[in-house]
Amino acid sequence: MKRIGNLFDKIISIENLQLADEKARKGKIRSYGVQLHDKNREANLLALHESLKNQTFKTSKYHIFKIYEPKEREIYRLPYYPDRITHHAIMNVLEPIWVSLFNNDTYSCIKNRGIHAAAKNVKFALKKDVAGTRYCLKIDVRKFYPSIDHTILKKVIRRRIKDKCLLWLLDEIIDSVPSGVPIGNYLSQYFANTYLAYFDHWLKEEKHVKHYWRYADDIVILASDKDVLHELLHEIRAYMRDNLKLTVKRNYQVFPVDSRGIDFLGYVFYHTHTYLRKSIKQKLFRRVAKLRKRKTVLTKVQYKQQICSWWGWCKYCDSVNLMSKIKKLSPYEIRFTRAKRKV
Repeated sequence: MKRIGNLFDKIISIENLQLADEKARKGKIRSYGVQLHDKNREANLLALHESLKNQTFKTSKYHIFKIYEPKEREIYRLPYYPDRITHHAIMNVLEPIWVSLFNNDTYSCIKNRGIHAAAKNVKFALKKDVAGTRYCLKIDVRKFYPSIDHTILKKVIRRRIKDKCLLWLLDEIIDSVPSGVPIGNYLSQYFANTYLAYFDHWLKEEKHVKHYWRYADDIVILASDKDVLHELLHEIRAYMRDNLKLTVKRNYQVFPVDSRGIDFLGYVFYHTHTYLRKSIKQKLFRRVAKLRKRKTVLTKVQYKQQICSWWGWCKYCDSVNLMSKIKKLSPYEIRFTRAKRKV
């Protein structure tokens, strides 16, 4: 694959930094970081341009905090200026280059893919090839983001990029933490996808796996024979250990699809139907119950805003009975239209 150079000047140009500033502020106009930056917006962008040009740019100190849903994680936050603008400036140029490296079975954080595109393709495979999707191998990587090896990540990046100045900047951002890549950085999701990109190609092109989907480090593989999946699991473990210094979690599963369904992407997939994951249903009913107990009555618009994210989940699965129950609990008549997608 041809390596690409002459990218750094495009990234640090004033025009690209201005574009990055516009993209990074979307939905965050009232945040403290944006308001502080706007007091000296033009001067800040010019100073950022000079620091990148002179290679004096340094990643700012991270603000680290924990979240506990859906599981406990450490989140790293950088200031809006100069770091988030810099990350967007890099992605304005590198995104199409990196996306061209990913195969069609990678869905996390890629435009025009995402959860619903992956779910659509899983449902299509289950309905079109029942015999070839009888058994499922479901795995994920142990502490994926914190376990990404800096040396290997840099080597992977250099297989596609040869611009020395850009490599300096990417190395500076990678080395801003002692190990792994920080959850919360805009660039981290692309670093993670790039880290596993050649693993994806190995599975599809060398192991000839037909039914394969990856969303971040969550991996689902389907086949007609469970012995084939057990053998493939052994090879995947060896590949990740030897080439990526990653470990497959011990909670891997090999099971017949029709007996329990594939719990993936917030849904449970069967050959004939798709349900919403139990934990998501429970959260939806808890939210509805909480809204019913509020002393202040919400308007119809406010009520819909409170449940719209769960409503969106329901549109892409077989949830007619579920939504009928929700309608009975709702103080307003809310129409439910399932997404019309061919699968």
